[in-house]
Amino acid sequence: MATNLALDPDLLDRAFAISGQATKKAAVTLALREFIARREQLGLLDLVGTLEWDDSFDYKAERSRG
Repeated sequence: MATNLALDPDLLDRAFAISGQATKKAAVTLALREFIARREQLGLLDLVGTLEWDDSFDYKAERSRG
């Protein structure tokens, strides 16, 4: 999908320097992937304290099942 964007040249230069990417497309693609991954990680924080743990679960015993 072709898209025209007016990108801040200073931000783009920093992205090139930090990422090592050689093209605008590669730098923007990497930035979008990292942005998405970061937001998904932040979403996991919403789960903290909401899960119920089974204290009787023996993960070591489950490993040896098979």
